[in-house]
Amino acid sequence: MTTPVQGLALASSETQVAHAADGAASIGWLLIALPLVGAAVLLLGGRKLDKIGPAIATALSWASFGVGVAILIEMLGKDAGERAQHLKLFSWIPAGALNLDFGLLMDQLSLTFVMLITFVGSLIHVYSIGYMEHDPDKRRFFAYLNLFIAAMLTLVLADSYLGLFLGWEGVGLASYLLIGFWNWNPAYATAANKAFIVNRVGDFGMLLAMFTMFATFGRLDFAGVNAAVAGTSKGTLTAIGIFLLIAACGKSAQFPLQSWLGDAMAGPTPVSALIHAATMVTAGVYLIVRSNVIYDATPDARLAVCIVGAITLMFGAIVGCAKDDMKKALAASTMSQIGYMILAAGLGPVGYAFAIFHLLTHGFFKAGMFLGAGSVMHGMNDQVDMRRFGGLSAVMKITWVTFGLGWLAIIGVPGLSGFWSKDKIIEAAFVGEGWRPWVFGGAALLCAGITAFYMSRLFFMTFHGKRRWTDDVHPHESPLTMTVPMMILAVGSALLGLALTVFDFPGWLEPVVGGHEEHHPVIAVPVLMVVTLVFVAAGVALAWMRYVRDDVPVTPPVGSFATQAARRDLFQDDFNEAVFARPGLHLTRSLVFADNKGVDGAVGGVAALVGGSASRLAKLQNGYVRSYATTMLIGVVAILGLVWVIN
Repeated sequence: MTTPVQGLALASSETQVAHAADGAASIGWLLIALPLVGAAVLLLGGRKLDKIGPAIATALSWASFGVGVAILIEMLGKDAGERAQHLKLFSWIPAGALNLDFGLLMDQLSLTFVMLITFVGSLIHVYSIGYMEHDPDKRRFFAYLNLFIAAMLTLVLADSYLGLFLGWEGVGLASYLLIGFWNWNPAYATAANKAFIVNRVGDFGMLLAMFTMFATFGRLDFAGVNAAVAGTSKGTLTAIGIFLLIAACGKSAQFPLQSWLGDAMAGPTPVSALIHAATMVTAGVYLIVRSNVIYDATPDARLAVCIVGAITLMFGAIVGCAKDDMKKALAASTMSQIGYMILAAGLGPVGYAFAIFHLLTHGFFKAGMFLGAGSVMHGMNDQVDMRRFGGLSAVMKITWVTFGLGWLAIIGVPGLSGFWSKDKIIEAAFVGEGWRPWVFGGAALLCAGITAFYMSRLFFMTFHGKRRWTDDVHPHESPLTMTVPMMILAVGSALLGLALTVFDFPGWLEPVVGGHEEHHPVIAVPVLMVVTLVFVAAGVALAWMRYVRDDVPVTPPVGSFATQAARRDLFQDDFNEAVFARPGLHLTRSLVFADNKGVDGAVGGVAALVGGSASRLAKLQNGYVRSYATTMLIGVVAILGLVWVIN
């Protein structure tokens, strides 16, 4: 079996060759090691680290970011085709036909994720210092944050699907621990269990993909798999693509495995910003884009990716229109925006780079809005019901401005980050022939208007209109440890999209995801931009009329059937309960009954028969000579009778 570096040289012409790591890349292992050491120290250090533990975790997260910056600067100094570097760490699995080394692949795609994870993650560490200041278990919380950062970096830096899966499971574990951090509340513990179980369903798809890869290619490293794709049947590649899609659906909360994301808001708000906005939920997008060689060879699997993305972006947008819980409205928005990214990834070479582009901008403005939600909760005695907000712009000006920039960015106001990234996905969705551009492009365009409505609804209900506060709250601005990260993310929300456009971000990723011929949407780009802005303006205007001009009732109105369905997440939990949970419960009970009465009953019956027979036979051994003589006589008579019968 070839080494990973040799294997990368064998990859298709659409991917670059990874060279042996040198310079700053040779210490790339520190990216993972630094936060991992922080997690170990805080978990094992005991109560004596309660005071300085958060500072240690934050410093190590920033140190990891510093290593990433050094590698990125060195990478920018090289030619585009020579930027990918491979660092072999150790021989991991020498087992028969599978001889797998564990190494790190530092290329344009993985370094993009490294910078997002470490920078936004470190800002959230700083924010958490203020947010969790009075929590008695904050040391454990920061240990889990460091563990998550290390696992997420393992996921995006691994040079094989098995290494990716190690990080994949690591972020699942860290997510479970962080969602259920306040597990003294049964509802929070249940939410953590739900997220863990649903993600395990998706993980089964990842396992099936790896099993199929090994059975087909005999290897699991990216280079070896990519090199073998050209000679593989489309049926096998389609199966692998579908299995990978199932895995992505679980981790990125895509249809039909999206039910866990809303409940995951039970975790502390910094968790929602880090895991459920900027990093973990984007792992599915990374998986699909990293597997671009496979998907380019199987149009059917790519079509399935597009369908899942289109359904989910509509699903999340509709649900977001009816949520009164501020964090759950943001969670529905995240689900929808990830749907945009999955749709773009399913479009193939025309959409891979735009999927990652929107992933980056979304990581900034959505993390900023989640932190803004935490700031509102901090000033409102942990309330999350937007019907009890209103008028907060006057007393929480920093939160209002920073959240407002995130709001304008996500709805796609020209010049801000979302305009540069999401509008590119809408344009790419209108590229193609037949029904696809009209269905996928139409869904993306329609959701731009719906996004403008529900995000404007959230912004107006929280910061504008009449004050609907309860008597026990006295809103106030959050401390600098919380507001400074919000300001930095707000700057990114405003300027990152323009900066990446000037930088030519699609060109930066081209050596990894491949280039594509110039395509034109079925609707002229200027017309499409105008129509998109009209949809956005209509959504904002409708939200202003409903939630600023008109009074917002404190008690939610009954609403139409559609409103009630959206409040209940389009009955996804009811469906899962009826189709999976209850039948599974009855099946389990039936199996337990069959085990108790059938298997255990049969074994117990045989044992009882043997025991009963033995006790009855024991009575014959009574010690009386006359009884033994009678027994002997009966035996002799029986033998003679048998001989007589035979003769």
